[in-house]
Amino acid sequence: MMNTSLLQEEKRATILFMWLFYIVFFLYEIVYYNLFPLVPWLADTEPDAVWYILSFIKHFIITCLIPVTIYFFKKGNPEKVKYIIVITFLVTNLVTDIYYYFGSTDSYTSGNLVEIVLILFSPIFINKRFFHLVTWGLILKYILVGLFIQDPVILFPVILNIVLAILAYILLQRILIYVKALKNSYDEQLEGIVKGVIATLELKDPYTRGHSERVAEYAMSLAKATGKVKESELNHFYYACLLHDIGKVNIPDTILTKSGKLVDEEYEIVKMHPVVGAKAIEDVEGIADNIAVVYHHHERWDGKGYPDGLAGEEIPLVARITAIADAFDAMTSTRSYRPALPFEEAYKRIIDGSGSQFDPALVETFKQVYPDWMTISKHYYKDH
Repeated sequence: MMNTSLLQEEKRATILFMWLFYIVFFLYEIVYYNLFPLVPWLADTEPDAVWYILSFIKHFIITCLIPVTIYFFKKGNPEKVKYIIVITFLVTNLVTDIYYYFGSTDSYTSGNLVEIVLILFSPIFINKRFFHLVTWGLILKYILVGLFIQDPVILFPVILNIVLAILAYILLQRILIYVKALKNSYDEQLEGIVKGVIATLELKDPYTRGHSERVAEYAMSLAKATGKVKESELNHFYYACLLHDIGKVNIPDTILTKSGKLVDEEYEIVKMHPVVGAKAIEDVEGIADNIAVVYHHHERWDGKGYPDGLAGEEIPLVARITAIADAFDAMTSTRSYRPALPFEEAYKRIIDGSGSQFDPALVETFKQVYPDWMTISKHYYKDH
């Protein structure tokens, strides 16, 4: 699902696309088929009654798309609108052209200026799939019409569309490269800010130094192994993992560094850190999409966790992944109240927690990536 800002941009681009499509489509149809025949030297180009019937049907179908597009806008799916319009336009044009020209002695004179608009406008959506649909859809339409009517004049629109598609593709590539550069720059800045925040938290609680980085690395390894987290979402998932304990800034130092067992009142304060952390990142673009990492990483598979007591698959996958990574690193790190456990013991406790504290399916995947986690840990301590 798109985040709010991307959804708004998609809506704006789609609305502009619709205005251009309908204005150019109907304006061209009116001028070409109604005004041109009034010119004396073009009077013999006037289509017959069959053509007008077919055109009426085509115009009616395309006009009926307007309430359909409004429905998709209200449902929050504007990205589907452009596909519906283009596919409907291509199919109706293909059917009417073949029906009218097949077996006719008339030379092929169909087409609409809106086809040029479709090709040249397609890069605005920064979507290769849509670009290919428009380009190959138009070319295929003319090829199919040409096969049926056997008119060599069909080569002209095919060549024209290919030339325009090359120009549009160059523009699309430049836009994609520019967007990628902006995204990389944003990600680098975001990572720097996140690590700066984590460094501040570690000054408050030196016992957690390196904890956030290791948890993020472990969680990334586990997420990739599941194959259920999209590649495009991994970066922001990583940043959310780095910030999973950010809510601890709200915990008093006397509680955070206490060497003995916490009393009930102190533990209730500690249990609020996921809520505080989630509140802190709820407006951060990208990371907010993975707010469940921060808010739910202390939930348990059996429903005995906090803050909401979710159970089983009610707990978001990203939070279940982070929970295993967080628990493993917590056990293998020295804390104010206990020394670090051996890796073998931490591994055993994760396995023993399958079905109670942790997602059983993820525990099975954890067994597979455990050697990678050992490598991650060794590299971290070697570098630090």
